[in-house]
Amino acid sequence: MPKVAPIDQRKADHIKINLEKDVRSALTTGLEKYHFVHEALPELDLERLDPSLSLFGKRLAAPILISSMTGGTEEAGEINQRLAEAAQEVGVAMGVGSQRAALENPKETPTFSIARKAAPDTLLFANLGAVQLNNGYGIDHCRKAVDMIRADALILHLNPLQEAVQDAGDTNFAGLAKKIEEICKKLEVPVIAKEVGWGISERTARLLADCGVSAIDVAGAGGTSWSQVEMHRAPDEFTRALAATFVGWGIPTADSILNVRKAASEMTIFASGGIKDGLDIAKCVALGATLGGMAGQFLKAAAVSTEKVVEVMKLTQRQIEVTMFAAGVENLEGLKAAKLAGV
Repeated sequence: MPKVAPIDQRKADHIKINLEKDVRSALTTGLEKYHFVHEALPELDLERLDPSLSLFGKRLAAPILISSMTGGTEEAGEINQRLAEAAQEVGVAMGVGSQRAALENPKETPTFSIARKAAPDTLLFANLGAVQLNNGYGIDHCRKAVDMIRADALILHLNPLQEAVQDAGDTNFAGLAKKIEEICKKLEVPVIAKEVGWGISERTARLLADCGVSAIDVAGAGGTSWSQVEMHRAPDEFTRALAATFVGWGIPTADSILNVRKAASEMTIFASGGIKDGLDIAKCVALGATLGGMAGQFLKAAAVSTEKVVEVMKLTQRQIEVTMFAAGVENLEGLKAAKLAGV
């Protein structure tokens, strides 16, 4: 049997690799194919535009999500604190990384629970790997993850390709839909299904809708490729070559949004995967998403300071507002109906 790195070491590796290595997918998000129709006479006051929304009982200043990233190490706890402090100040949503590390080693709990302490009013998402439902996890584990950070919803993340190329990954995804459905029925907060960077097909969207999830985070291809991350931490040449094979795998983010809209028209959609700025988020909203999530930009900022994260968030919000202004729409409902060239 190969020696498997402990969870906390894996988390530390993931942070280091994402900060220091080129782990981009060979694909693009597909968002570059779309452009707003410019309105030279928008008949609007930029300072009176409203990019706010309500979701799961919380009010957000803008449709921005700090995508799930980390937790489970001392460094990760500091990052989560800075992200949460910024989310609280600006008024955006946040997800934490997989909480399995803390469920299996309670001393890691503060690296996740710090998020709620630093952001008492933020829309906050707990996070577990869906595959763990095939490894003995059940409704009690899900409730513990939610209670740990007093979360408003639970993300169950889907990462079959990452597990398949990871040294000793969890690759039994058989029968998970039925178990996800059971969690959706029993859990007291909404359940969000999330890919981690390879997108959502129509088939998967229909399956998840039938399970009863409240939202789908498409996390499409075009940004971080977790097969590339695993390539950088592979213990041998065989595993490295296996992971490297899939640098161009996945469904681009724009296509994933449209897949979910087609398969489950009423589903709440979160868009992430290669989103680089507020203009990309605005495009995602126009395509049908409710929130746009970014990870890498916020991670790099959090490695510096809370103030740097706030700066990136405020720039992202202003980019959304200027997009709305130049497209001639005054709120997110208008943005959803805005004309996109290329559709």
